[in-house]
Amino acid sequence: MAIAKGERDANDWIAVLRDQGRLGRLIVCDVVLAEMSALFNDDVAATCFFQNLGIDHESTLAPAALLAGRIFHAYRRAGGPREHLIADFLIGAHALLQAEQLAASDRGYLQRYFSKLRVIVPNLPKLH
Repeated sequence: MAIAKGERDANDWIAVLRDQGRLGRLIVCDVVLAEMSALFNDDVAATCFFQNLGIDHESTLAPAALLAGRIFHAYRRAGGPREHLIADFLIGAHALLQAEQLAASDRGYLQRYFSKLRVIVPNLPKLH
């Protein structure tokens, strides 16, 4: 979202996508497509945004959706707060089973609930 919103770290995220794009295909799941498209005025603008970054959409397959549901259930059962929604777990499961890695600002839950998922973050300066 940093890129679409023109945030300070947008260039760092562009570099991450460029580097990862050299290694393989870049994809987003349905949830990310929906969340990101909400930032644009129309579908054409959203589609162009992803195309310009070399990112394709890949629908979430049933095994990833089922995994997300199981992990979310365990999260809530263990007393996990409503801080994370099922959408967060769908993104993580899609990345784990369909992409092998995820470019994200990990807020801790990704590594906790998707320990085998490789999370790519830019080398951002620490905020004091």
